Amino acid sequence: DARCHLSAPIASWESEAMKHTLLMLVWWSLPGVAEDPMSLKDAVRLALDKNKSVEASLAAQRAAESRIAEARGGSLPKVNYSESWSRSDNPVFVFSSLLTQHQFEEQNFQLGPLNRPDFLNNFQSQVTADQTLYDAGQTRHAIRSAELTKDVTSEQGRRTQMEVIESVIRSYYDAVLSMEQLNVTGQALHSAEADVERAQAVRSAGMSTDVDVLSIKVHLAGVREQQIRREADLDVASAALNDALGLPLDTPHSLTTALTPLKLPEGLLADYEKNALSQRPEARQLKLATSLAENQAATAHSSFLPQVGAHAAFEADRQRFYDRGGANWLVSIGLRWNLFNGFSDKARIEESKSALRQSQAEQERAGSAIRLQVRRAYADLRAAAQRIDVAKASVAEAEESLRITQNRYETGLSNVTDLLRTETAVLEARTRHLAAIHDQRIAAAMLELAAGTLNADSEVLN
Repeated sequence: DARCHLSAPIASWESEAMKHTLLMLVWWSLPGVAEDPMSLKDAVRLALDKNKSVEASLAAQRAAESRIAEARGGSLPKVNYSESWSRSDNPVFVFSSLLTQHQFEEQNFQLGPLNRPDFLNNFQSQVTADQTLYDAGQTRHAIRSAELTKDVTSEQGRRTQMEVIESVIRSYYDAVLSMEQLNVTGQALHSAEADVERAQAVRSAGMSTDVDVLSIKVHLAGVREQQIRREADLDVASAALNDALGLPLDTPHSLTTALTPLKLPEGLLADYEKNALSQRPEARQLKLATSLAENQAATAHSSFLPQVGAHAAFEADRQRFYDRGGANWLVSIGLRWNLFNGFSDKARIEESKSALRQSQAEQERAGSAIRLQVRRAYADLRAAAQRIDVAKASVAEAEESLRITQNRYETGLSNVTDLLRTETAVLEARTRHLAAIHDQRIAAAMLELAAGTLNADSEVLN
């Protein structure tokens, strides 16, 4: 399997892993197939371009921008054109149509034609224009609501991008960790095979029995089982990364960002909390929601004020579509005042007041929750950094202990139990070291996410 070509014997495990990751962390989802190198920053840029969640958020922002234009249309005149045809012998219809067609003559006053007229056609063309002169600020409030909704949608889009970036970081390092763990398991397998040969040599010298050889072979089988599990973990991690990128799950990649400790200038917890309260999309959304509730309350109050509008119309009426007709025009100004609306306006005002109090309470509650998330991420990052130092020292100690135990076993000064215990300790120490580095990388991303500063150019992507 090409995915297993990740290890090469060198002096120590740490230098081997470093050389391995710096040359190239290669992952093939199909045997024998590889893609161009992809760093973590490349993966983030690809996800922001391909991920369907980002695409959906951008579409929502465009829809919100259209609603602003729609609301602004309330301050512009409404112009309509209509065309109709009517035919009737109704006396009132015939009488009025002849007047509007400018075809009324003296003989139309005769009682016979006046009471029992012949059928008459009327082709009517009409252009109307309506302009609101004063609406108690309802159009202004509608525009403001649309603008606030757009800002809320933009913050939701920024939140979606940050969550996608965090998901890519997590899945990317999960895949790299799976490759490194597979590499470590391969080294443990190689060491166990060497122990089998060592035990066989000791048995041939008459210094041990078949029990030692069989015990080490059991240990070797366990390491092989772990290798199988690591390969399965790598397959799942590769599919998860493709899902975060918005690509088919079987797309192959070559990952080049090494799993090494991230060196970041450590800021103060208070600074992270301050940034979070001002930069987090959720905090901004709740602040905008409060402004939106205030605007809706003002809109509800404006329904009690009068509205004034102007109306203009130009009309042409004809007996035939193209001739025998006349034209007229009309201009009017009207006032409408809501004096009583069944208490629905009062209920609407109370509803808007309750929505405003709800937004204010949620904004205060969110501040505490955001600070708590920042503190949790900050503590995780510091703990991961300390774990890296401890695990690194543990790896060195375990490797030295294994070297001594192997030498002592060959000379008969140690038993097989000591040998297997130190072999297991080395594998566990290397695994914990990798996990600590992985957790530190993820914790750094989570801290920026909690602080509201995670973006495509963040230092955590380096």
